[in-house]
Amino acid sequence: MANPFAGEVTVVIDGTPRVGKLTLGALAELEAAMDGDTLFALIERFDSQGFSARDVLAVLAAGLRGGGWQGRVSDLLTADIGGGPVGAGRAAAQMLALAFAPPQDAP
Repeated sequence: MANPFAGEVTVVIDGTPRVGKLTLGALAELEAAMDGDTLFALIERFDSQGFSARDVLAVLAAGLRGGGWQGRVSDLLTADIGGGPVGAGRAAAQMLALAFAPPQDAP
């Protein structure tokens, strides 16, 4: 369903596969929601495995909205996320990695 070459990650929410993608708009929304924190600081927390559940939810919500989902962070608080907390953290980390990965050269 999701195309990692387009920066997309599949996230299963309440049994439904959804596409998450950190578009420029989603990144701007994420940055605005971080109360003065920077995207670089967020990425460092994920790189060092020092991220919080709040970080994971913020990235997931922004990425899911970048993929067309109409929900909010509060909707994810009671949702069943595929893979549980580990799956949610993995999906958020993948979205961040794909959003900031250098473009691949075309063959």
